Amino acid sequence: MTTQVQVQTSPIFLSEIFPLTISQPNLICFRLTPEVEQQEGNRLAFRFSRQFPDLVVIWKKSYFWILAKPGSTMPDPAEFKKALENIEEELKDEIGDRYWSFQWVREPKTTPLIIAQLAVQVLRETKLDRPVVFSDKGVEVRRKVDIWSETIELDDRLQPAVTLTISSSILYQGNLADFYENHPFRQNYQELLIDLKVLDLESGGSGTISAIVGKIGEHREKLIAKATGAVSKQALRDAPDNQPLVGVKFGKNGKLYHYGMAALRPCVTPETAARFEVEYGKLLKESKISHSQRQQLLVDSKVIADKALAAYGFKLQRSINSKDFLSLFWQPSTPLQQTPLLFGKNVTRASGEILKGLSKGGVYRCHDEYRDNRRPIRIAALKLYDGKLTPFLKKVQEQLKRYGFESEIINKMPLSVNDLSAEKAKAEVEKALEKLLVPTPDIVLTFLPESDRHADREEDGSLYYWVYSRLLRRRIASQVIYEDTLKVQINYVLNQVIPGVLAKLGNLPFILAEPLEVADYFVGLDISRIAKKKVSGSQNACASIRLYGRRGEFIRYHLEDAIIEGEEIPARLLNTLLPAPQLQGKTVLLYRDGPFCGNEVDNLVKWQKAIDSKFILVECIKDGVPRLYNLNQKVLTAPKKGLALRKSLREAIVITTEVSANVGLARPLRLTVGVIKSDT
Repeated sequence: MTTQVQVQTSPIFLSEIFPLTISQPNLICFRLTPEVEQQEGNRLAFRFSRQFPDLVVIWKKSYFWILAKPGSTMPDPAEFKKALENIEEELKDEIGDRYWSFQWVREPKTTPLIIAQLAVQVLRETKLDRPVVFSDKGVEVRRKVDIWSETIELDDRLQPAVTLTISSSILYQGNLADFYENHPFRQNYQELLIDLKVLDLESGGSGTISAIVGKIGEHREKLIAKATGAVSKQALRDAPDNQPLVGVKFGKNGKLYHYGMAALRPCVTPETAARFEVEYGKLLKESKISHSQRQQLLVDSKVIADKALAAYGFKLQRSINSKDFLSLFWQPSTPLQQTPLLFGKNVTRASGEILKGLSKGGVYRCHDEYRDNRRPIRIAALKLYDGKLTPFLKKVQEQLKRYGFESEIINKMPLSVNDLSAEKAKAEVEKALEKLLVPTPDIVLTFLPESDRHADREEDGSLYYWVYSRLLRRRIASQVIYEDTLKVQINYVLNQVIPGVLAKLGNLPFILAEPLEVADYFVGLDISRIAKKKVSGSQNACASIRLYGRRGEFIRYHLEDAIIEGEEIPARLLNTLLPAPQLQGKTVLLYRDGPFCGNEVDNLVKWQKAIDSKFILVECIKDGVPRLYNLNQKVLTAPKKGLALRKSLREAIVITTEVSANVGLARPLRLTVGVIKSDT
């Protein structure tokens, strides 16, 4: 088994987490009666900050926290009361006749997370550098600094911190009014504007145009009276009477916000790139950030952040690194690529030598359908990008034969979607699939353009989802390969694709040569989400479970169809998905793709007691995770797979993948671990 040991001092390991301190914050706190929920609280905090531009205002767990600059005079309660009356009047059309009263907290006690969130709010109001690196037909690729709050345990004490990380945005240079007025197809404004992603120029919030709610002239005065930002007001004043008034939705909030076009900036996505007459693949290539660029932008951003935070009494420390905090960084004593795996014929090879293991021993367990070469694997290929495919397919067949499997390419279908709209591309792909699936293959290899990698995978938003869902309905296995991966070393691609193909056809390519000691069974738990089209939230089509043994051997898969409101898996489904006869008296590690929601943990506690088992809960978060780096001779480089940073006794950031430099930098996972005690 691979064990964990403390890393050495060379190279130095860095994170994007910057601890911060504030000695004597100039801070007050209040709550409102009747109490407000999170969505309403955040909206009110934003409105308070507009009433008092020099203050930082956030809402957290029923309380409003207000931070002023050191030495400045805080507004008195009467001024806050007047500000609230103004806000109530501004929101009257949305929330009706609602009135709140203040409950002031005499001696507010902050937490590290509240301090961190106040610091983040300061930085969100700061103009951090956004250099343009590429421009074409009014569309530009910019570098940007993403910021969020963190906490980290240092010297046995939780401390506030912020994350600064660099990413790229693809935006139109002008505002939405410029885009609309100069577009040759502006007369078809419904088709041009609906589903276009946009940025609020004032708040920076990202949303999607969901409706055209009329013309500016019909609503101008009413909207100007309600608008809170100077940019929004001016956009409404300047707009022509016949300019469409757009309705924008933000996140999961189902509310429609009305905007004048000049207050928004359009974003370019794979689905909407054709509306801007640009090639999304080219933009995506320019969005890649080299390690040296990332390093310089991080250095520059910290300088600006230091100055902005100092104005409010904060002091930003050096990022968490192995030179200052060696004990926080860990890596395997044996590199993950050297983890021993067991193949057929009792052959053992390292995990970095999967192809060699399959060549020498074959799969650990073969599906009855293909045992003793009963019949070849029937492969169909769907190519949705411009490029040659035959050489790769021949390599796939050669590798399968080497591992004891005959195969045949029963159908190939090339289809270029580069110049098609998102809707037209889906229609053409569906036609191609109808032809491709006669005769029925065992598996379809789908080759997608790189531009589809970042498309929305929910509600048929990407070609990936479009193809996958249609094959799933027909119970046909699928394997996706992106165009850019074919440009790297061929053995690397085959090392990923071939085991996936074999496993999806019911074979078990390999298991761990040495068992994991932490649990008897390992369970992967997930739900498939379908967002509601008319209201906020989501309905989830089904819950699934994958059960593995201590050596990584796949035991069984269970899919439970149900309509689930929100994100929580109900107790009845958890009980069904975790069978008592098999798990009774065992230690079970449950790996949740995303956070445990609602009453899931409480329900698992009850079920654990009922079946006399021990559950270890692991949450896996993929978004909003600080990156980790190596620093060699003061030069930033990509970290090795397996490197981890311990944020607390229960939380860690882990590098689980490596990618080539031309693809980018691996995104870490955030893992939170908890053990349910039997007396909980």
